[in-house]
Amino acid sequence: MIDTRHDGRVRVLTLNRPEKRNALNLYICRALVDALEQANDDPSVAAILLTANGKAFCAGMDLSEAQTADRTQLNEVHERLFTINTRLRKPLIAAVHGAALAGGTGLVANAHIVVAEDQSTFGLTEIRIALFPILIFRSVKAAMGERRTTELALTGRTFTAAQAKDYGLVHEIAEDPEARAAEIANHLSRLDSQAIAHGLTYITQTRDKPWDEAGLIGSRIRAEALQNPAFQEAIHAFQK
Repeated sequence: MIDTRHDGRVRVLTLNRPEKRNALNLYICRALVDALEQANDDPSVAAILLTANGKAFCAGMDLSEAQTADRTQLNEVHERLFTINTRLRKPLIAAVHGAALAGGTGLVANAHIVVAEDQSTFGLTEIRIALFPILIFRSVKAAMGERRTTELALTGRTFTAAQAKDYGLVHEIAEDPEARAAEIANHLSRLDSQAIAHGLTYITQTRDKPWDEAGLIGSRIRAEALQNPAFQEAIHAFQK
């Protein structure tokens, strides 16, 4: 259910359950978490591209197993999946086409950079089935802010790619989102991985922290960053 391939130093992960609009059952959630974590730990990988086969990016949770799957296991893997951006030290770029609803919007919010086609749709639609989007709320809030996320969670309305860009969930709209996302991912893969890891660590560790505490964390990470051999080489080359 997850196709994996390599494009240089980019790991391309493709949701491959098109007959179910890439709905997230227990198996695909586990497979996606494992694939993302493996890519994060693989020194040959510098960036990760997430895309999907079929007409939809992801229709959200697989409702057919909502009453049958072990709820403890389901909650556990959902927590791991929808907080993945707090553990990634490599950039995750999402290429979105078609519908990205409920958990699909949660996946999008976990990406560092998002490219969508103009016809894409998004929405925190869980309230329509008497459920509040608790597990994805934090990541969506980090992308769009608490007030907008609360409004979308309460109303369950869907919104367009243009609106998603206006809200901050999507960064670019492209006719071919996978091609554009691949271009971005390959560009990032040529930059210094250690510098990117320092930056993503800083973002994660300082999120929602008080100003002074964030400053201390930043000072520690910057001290490490200044020892980066690539930075030292760049300074040496600049001074020649």
